[in-house]
Amino acid sequence: MKQSFIFIATTLLFFSITISAQDTNSKNLPYAEIPTYPETYTAGSVSSRLIDGLGFRYYWATEGLRDEDLQYKPSEKGRKCGETIDHIYDLSRVIVNATTKTINDPSIEQPEMTYVEKRKKTLENFKKASTILLNSNDLTDFKIVFKGKEGNTEFPFWNNINGPISDAIWHTGQVVLLRRASGNPFNSKVSVLTGKVKS
Repeated sequence: MKQSFIFIATTLLFFSITISAQDTNSKNLPYAEIPTYPETYTAGSVSSRLIDGLGFRYYWATEGLRDEDLQYKPSEKGRKCGETIDHIYDLSRVIVNATTKTINDPSIEQPEMTYVEKRKKTLENFKKASTILLNSNDLTDFKIVFKGKEGNTEFPFWNNINGPISDAIWHTGQVVLLRRASGNPFNSKVSVLTGKVKS
Protein backbone atom coordinates (compact mmCIF):
# COMPACT_ATOMS: atom_id res chain seq x y z
CA MET A 1 0.00 0.00 0.00
CA LYS A 2 2.79 2.40 0.99
CA GLN A 3 4.74 1.57 -2.21
CA SER A 4 1.65 2.20 -4.33
CA PHE A 5 1.16 5.59 -2.68
CA ILE A 6 4.83 6.53 -3.27
CA PHE A 7 4.56 5.44 -6.92
CA ILE A 8 1.38 7.48 -7.47
CA ALA A 9 2.84 10.53 -5.70
CA THR A 10 6.07 10.32 -7.72
CA THR A 11 4.14 9.95 -10.98
CA LEU A 12 1.94 12.96 -10.18
CA LEU A 13 4.99 15.05 -9.25
CA PHE A 14 6.75 14.12 -12.50
CA PHE A 15 3.62 14.91 -14.52
CA SER A 16 3.24 18.26 -12.74
CA ILE A 17 6.89 19.21 -13.40
CA THR A 18 6.59 18.20 -17.08
CA ILE A 19 3.42 20.29 -17.57
CA SER A 20 5.01 23.22 -15.76
CA ALA A 21 8.15 23.01 -17.94
CA GLN A 22 6.01 22.91 -21.10
CA ASP A 23 4.03 25.95 -19.92
CA THR A 24 7.26 27.84 -19.22
CA ASN A 25 8.70 26.92 -22.64
CA SER A 26 5.42 27.86 -24.30
CA LYS A 27 5.43 31.35 -22.77
CA ASN A 28 8.83 32.03 -24.38
CA LEU A 29 7.54 31.24 -27.87
CA PRO A 30 6.45 33.85 -30.41
CA TYR A 31 2.77 34.47 -31.15
CA ALA A 32 1.09 33.95 -27.78
CA GLU A 33 -0.22 37.39 -28.77
CA ILE A 34 -0.13 38.96 -32.20
CA PRO A 35 2.47 41.75 -32.52
CA THR A 36 1.44 45.40 -32.78
CA TYR A 37 0.51 46.17 -36.33
CA PRO A 38 2.79 48.33 -38.51
CA GLU A 39 2.09 52.04 -38.94
CA THR A 40 2.04 51.90 -42.74
CA TYR A 41 0.71 49.57 -45.38
CA THR A 42 3.42 48.25 -47.68
CA ALA A 43 3.79 45.00 -49.61
CA GLY A 44 6.18 43.82 -46.89
CA SER A 45 4.12 44.91 -43.88
CA VAL A 46 0.91 43.37 -45.23
CA SER A 47 2.67 40.08 -46.03
CA SER A 48 4.28 40.15 -42.59
CA ARG A 49 0.91 40.66 -40.93
CA LEU A 50 -0.56 37.74 -42.87
CA ILE A 51 2.13 35.47 -41.41
CA ASP A 52 1.58 36.97 -37.94
CA GLY A 53 -2.09 35.96 -38.21
CA LEU A 54 -0.99 32.46 -39.17
CA GLY A 55 1.52 32.32 -36.31
CA PHE A 56 -1.08 33.41 -33.74
CA ARG A 57 -3.60 30.84 -34.96
CA TYR A 58 -0.97 28.09 -35.04
CA TYR A 59 0.25 28.94 -31.52
CA TRP A 60 -3.21 28.50 -30.03
CA ALA A 61 -4.27 25.61 -32.29
CA THR A 62 -1.28 23.64 -30.99
CA GLU A 63 -1.18 24.90 -27.38
CA GLY A 64 -1.86 22.15 -24.83
CA LEU A 65 -2.16 19.26 -27.28
CA ARG A 66 -2.00 15.84 -25.63
CA ASP A 67 -0.50 12.70 -27.10
CA GLU A 68 -3.99 11.35 -27.77
CA ASP A 69 -4.76 14.52 -29.74
CA LEU A 70 -1.63 14.09 -31.85
CA GLN A 71 -2.53 10.45 -32.55
CA TYR A 72 -6.16 11.20 -33.42
CA LYS A 73 -7.37 10.83 -36.99
CA PRO A 74 -10.94 11.10 -38.26
CA SER A 75 -10.88 7.89 -40.30
CA GLU A 76 -8.59 5.03 -41.30
CA LYS A 77 -7.56 6.87 -44.44
CA GLY A 78 -7.34 10.26 -42.71
CA ARG A 79 -4.19 12.04 -41.60
CA LYS A 80 -3.35 12.05 -37.89
CA CYS A 81 -3.29 15.42 -36.16
CA GLY A 82 0.45 14.95 -35.56
CA GLU A 83 0.99 14.31 -39.27
CA THR A 84 -0.87 17.53 -40.09
CA ILE A 85 1.49 19.36 -37.71
CA ASP A 86 4.44 17.75 -39.52
CA HIS A 87 3.08 19.13 -42.78
CA ILE A 88 2.67 22.64 -41.32
CA TYR A 89 6.30 22.48 -40.17
CA ASP A 90 7.36 21.61 -43.74
CA LEU A 91 5.32 24.53 -45.05
CA SER A 92 6.94 26.88 -42.51
CA ARG A 93 10.32 25.87 -43.90
CA VAL A 94 9.28 26.74 -47.45
CA ILE A 95 7.92 30.10 -46.24
CA VAL A 96 11.06 31.07 -44.32
CA ASN A 97 13.39 29.70 -47.00
CA ALA A 98 11.87 32.11 -49.52
CA THR A 99 12.57 35.07 -47.24
CA THR A 100 16.14 33.94 -46.48
CA LYS A 101 16.72 33.09 -50.17
CA THR A 102 17.44 29.46 -49.32
CA ILE A 103 16.82 26.66 -51.83
CA ASN A 104 14.41 23.92 -50.75
CA ASP A 105 16.55 20.82 -51.13
CA PRO A 106 14.66 17.54 -50.52
CA SER A 107 17.94 15.63 -50.22
CA ILE A 108 18.78 17.42 -46.94
CA GLU A 109 17.48 15.29 -44.09
CA GLN A 110 15.65 17.05 -41.30
CA PRO A 111 16.61 16.17 -37.71
CA GLU A 112 14.25 14.09 -35.59
CA MET A 113 12.28 16.38 -33.30
CA THR A 114 9.79 15.96 -30.52
CA TYR A 115 6.38 17.58 -30.90
CA VAL A 116 7.44 20.41 -28.56
CA GLU A 117 10.63 21.05 -30.57
CA LYS A 118 8.75 20.97 -33.88
CA ARG A 119 6.12 23.41 -32.61
CA LYS A 120 8.83 25.78 -31.40
CA LYS A 121 10.72 25.60 -34.71
CA THR A 122 7.53 26.17 -36.73
CA LEU A 123 6.67 29.29 -34.73
CA GLU A 124 10.25 30.57 -35.03
CA ASN A 125 10.15 30.04 -38.80
CA PHE A 126 6.94 32.09 -39.04
CA LYS A 127 8.42 34.84 -36.86
CA LYS A 128 11.67 35.00 -38.84
CA ALA A 129 9.84 35.21 -42.16
CA SER A 130 7.49 37.88 -40.79
CA THR A 131 10.36 40.02 -39.50
CA ILE A 132 12.22 39.89 -42.80
CA LEU A 133 9.08 40.80 -44.76
CA LEU A 134 8.19 43.63 -42.38
CA ASN A 135 11.49 45.33 -43.19
CA SER A 136 11.16 44.83 -46.96
CA ASN A 137 9.42 46.89 -49.60
CA ASP A 138 10.31 44.80 -52.64
CA LEU A 139 9.20 41.17 -52.51
CA THR A 140 10.44 40.17 -55.97
CA ASP A 141 13.65 38.64 -54.56
CA PHE A 142 11.77 36.34 -52.17
CA LYS A 143 11.22 33.49 -54.59
CA ILE A 144 10.36 29.91 -53.68
CA VAL A 145 13.10 27.74 -55.17
CA PHE A 146 12.91 23.94 -55.26
CA LYS A 147 15.99 21.90 -56.13
CA GLY A 148 15.29 19.09 -58.58
CA LYS A 149 17.29 16.44 -60.41
CA GLU A 150 17.08 18.44 -63.64
CA GLY A 151 17.68 21.86 -62.12
CA ASN A 152 15.88 24.33 -59.91
CA THR A 153 12.24 25.36 -60.19
CA GLU A 154 11.39 28.94 -59.14
CA PHE A 155 8.11 30.57 -58.17
CA PRO A 156 7.52 34.26 -57.39
CA PHE A 157 6.36 35.44 -53.95
CA TRP A 158 2.78 35.46 -55.25
CA ASN A 159 2.89 31.66 -55.09
CA ASN A 160 4.06 31.81 -51.49
CA ILE A 161 0.86 33.69 -50.61
CA ASN A 162 -1.58 31.37 -52.39
CA GLY A 163 0.59 28.29 -51.76
CA PRO A 164 2.44 27.57 -48.49
CA ILE A 165 1.10 30.52 -46.45
CA SER A 166 -2.56 29.88 -47.31
CA ASP A 167 -2.02 26.13 -47.04
CA ALA A 168 -0.56 26.50 -43.53
CA ILE A 169 -3.60 28.58 -42.48
CA TRP A 170 -5.89 25.90 -43.96
CA HIS A 171 -4.13 23.07 -42.09
CA THR A 172 -4.00 25.03 -38.83
CA GLY A 173 -7.78 25.15 -39.02
CA GLN A 174 -7.76 21.37 -39.45
CA VAL A 175 -5.73 21.02 -36.24
CA VAL A 176 -8.43 23.03 -34.42
CA LEU A 177 -11.11 20.72 -35.82
CA LEU A 178 -9.15 17.55 -35.00
CA ARG A 179 -8.41 18.58 -31.42
CA ARG A 180 -12.10 19.36 -30.88
CA ALA A 181 -13.00 15.91 -32.21
CA SER A 182 -10.48 14.27 -29.85
CA GLY A 183 -12.01 16.03 -26.83
CA ASN A 184 -9.56 18.92 -26.32
CA PRO A 185 -11.15 22.02 -27.91
CA PHE A 186 -9.42 25.26 -28.87
CA ASN A 187 -9.26 27.85 -26.08
CA SER A 188 -12.53 29.81 -26.36
CA LYS A 189 -10.88 32.92 -24.85
CA VAL A 190 -8.60 33.34 -27.88
CA SER A 191 -9.72 36.19 -30.15
CA VAL A 192 -8.31 35.90 -33.66
CA LEU A 193 -9.74 39.35 -34.44
CA THR A 194 -7.76 41.18 -31.73
CA GLY A 195 -4.87 38.72 -31.56
CA LYS A 196 -5.22 38.49 -27.78
CA VAL A 197 -6.57 36.14 -25.16
CA LYS A 198 -9.60 37.45 -23.28
CA SER A 199 -9.17 37.52 -19.49
